[in-house]
Amino acid sequence: MRPSASATAVGDPGPLSPYWRFHQAVAEAQLASWLPRESRLFVDISGPRARAAEIAAAAGHTVLRVTEAGAGPPVVPVPVPVPLPAIPPHRPGHLAQVISDPENLPFLADGCADGLIAEDRTLSRQLAAENLITDIARILRPAGRVLACVDSLVLGMALLAEQRHWAELTDLPHAEVVLVPWPDGTITRCFGAEQLRELFEDAGLTVMWIRPRTVFSPSTVAHVLRRDPKGLPRLVEAELAMQPDESVGVQLVVSARKRTRRHP
Repeated sequence: MRPSASATAVGDPGPLSPYWRFHQAVAEAQLASWLPRESRLFVDISGPRARAAEIAAAAGHTVLRVTEAGAGPPVVPVPVPVPLPAIPPHRPGHLAQVISDPENLPFLADGCADGLIAEDRTLSRQLAAENLITDIARILRPAGRVLACVDSLVLGMALLAEQRHWAELTDLPHAEVVLVPWPDGTITRCFGAEQLRELFEDAGLTVMWIRPRTVFSPSTVAHVLRRDPKGLPRLVEAELAMQPDESVGVQLVVSARKRTRRHP
């Protein structure tokens, strides 16, 4: 039985368990390689399944995790509003938490952060992603960096096909904004590489690269790990070494920087 695209995307713990372990390991390795060596102040608005804040703090960065009530690890809360950059104190390896809406950042000061992490589909959960990306650009210092993961048009097409929405599937390549229903009734916003690039560029962010989260298929991962249960690190290493086409994969990862102002 071929696994569904929706199960692949959400990390079905059943038959896709080997692939989901691989997917998570790739995501964490991509983040670790993206983080700068020098200690910086990051804001993390990732979804509830991501460990981005913990990974960044373990790498020596100061991290402000913006999370909804009841989500995330039990870390020290920070009151809202947050007068950054004074709070949290810039201590290497420090992780603080703000209980707020990760998709709404008006409580953060302009130019307060060196970087922002939006893993676990945060921009796809925000249907008006233009508003959130504008806010992200606002809180970044010049040359501040962003790492984000979104659902792709490949996933959107697979979801529509699973649900037999043939008319919508035909119109999808021509749509400027692609909103696709999940089987549970929620909506995801799916992006092609060019749509994602335009979203970031219009907000004053220069896209450094776009790549799929993973290229290896669930069946390939399951086959390799079945033959060699200890082969996960080598499989992740092979994934990171690839130079894939931007358009493949059920999720896309984008790295961007805030443009610096040019003085006349």
